Amino acid sequence: MTESASRNAPLAARDLAHVWHPCTQMREHAAQLPLIPIVRGDGAWLADADGKRYLDGISSWWSNLFGHANPRIAVAIAEQAARLNHVMLAGFTHEPALQLAEELVRIAPPGLTRVSYASDGASAVEIALKMSFHFWRNAGQPRRTRFIALANAYHGETLGALAVSDLPLYRAVYGPLLFDPIVAPSPDWLDAEPGEGHEDVARRRLDDMRALLERHAHETCAVIVEPLVQCSGGMRMHAPAYLTGLRALCDEFDVHLIADEIAVGFGRTGTLFACEQAAITPDFLCLSKGLTGGALPLSAVLTTDTVYQAFLGDYAANNAFLHSHTFSGNPIACAAALASLSIFRDESVLERNRALAAHLAMRLGSLAEHPHIANLRQTGWIAAFDLVQDKAMRNAWPADERRGLRFYRHALDHGVLLRPLGDTVYFLPPYCIGEADIDFMVDTALGAVNAATA
Repeated sequence: MTESASRNAPLAARDLAHVWHPCTQMREHAAQLPLIPIVRGDGAWLADADGKRYLDGISSWWSNLFGHANPRIAVAIAEQAARLNHVMLAGFTHEPALQLAEELVRIAPPGLTRVSYASDGASAVEIALKMSFHFWRNAGQPRRTRFIALANAYHGETLGALAVSDLPLYRAVYGPLLFDPIVAPSPDWLDAEPGEGHEDVARRRLDDMRALLERHAHETCAVIVEPLVQCSGGMRMHAPAYLTGLRALCDEFDVHLIADEIAVGFGRTGTLFACEQAAITPDFLCLSKGLTGGALPLSAVLTTDTVYQAFLGDYAANNAFLHSHTFSGNPIACAAALASLSIFRDESVLERNRALAAHLAMRLGSLAEHPHIANLRQTGWIAAFDLVQDKAMRNAWPADERRGLRFYRHALDHGVLLRPLGDTVYFLPPYCIGEADIDFMVDTALGAVNAATA
């Protein structure tokens, strides 16, 4: 289709007149960053206004589980919208919020019995941070005001969530607005010393965490962690043994454990929740993204009765939890979440995911010897590698060369949405993808690597 006949162009022009896009230098849209108007989705595929199709290899920022316009979720949304759009959850309740809370408690790690709703992942992290801090205040330990986070962590972009994140890009700008966490070394596989395996790294980093807790437990509310995969920090992965040991340390030093499963929950790591692989229950479990199958914004924080009981008392004591969202527990979003969870219940989702993950691993294995691909890694349905100048030295490309952007544009031109994190390429497709589409995705990625590193 010629530029003059393109239906994409006028939509893009209207967008650029008013819309400010996330995580984007808007000036680049006029030159090197394409702006593509998407008009429909179907399963693992998206289509633009000109009819070109794109395989969604990253589940639209890791949220879409069962495909775009999934009919089961769409019907649930429409039926709920015809009955009740919204009612505030202060002083009122409704069946979708009740059912969803009951179902989340049923499927979550044992001991998590209370559910607080919010609208997005960062808001869920804010709830967990505030709830942990407020718990210790109510417990008569007001000196506990700090949090321990992992190096390379990312937990969202509201100020509290950003404060416990460790990405220099954000701290360089917003640092003056953020409180300072205590930063523990990450148990990232890629930090292994010669001769170390994944669990060896975990044990070494648990020793580091013990040393921090010995010094700071008296002032610490909680340790916050992304179980198994630090996603926005470059898809860095660690062994389940680290989570097992971390839970034991939090118990020993009497601090809370916050598990941010916003990106890794609902089957992404091979189990419904990543914490299952370490057989642990956190004090707070933060969920979002795939909670509604990626259809609508909704998040939830699950916690224990021990935490809940600390907020009960006389009105005059002023110890109730102080946090609210207008759309907490929105009925339509809860209906979408219930439909998504019903697919897990009625179909062999996790078993199929494991088979597809094995196929993805087999196909990615063929890239292992590429001279510009290093650190090929996979946990469940999440896989990644890094673009490097030289495989043996694993040295990065100069940042100003924007090799990841070159990769992104080549893949888009060839019909696949793969948006690298800097020069880290990752694969996180919807669960409805088939083996043929996985093959197409990997083949396109290989072509994009060659184009980006030429």
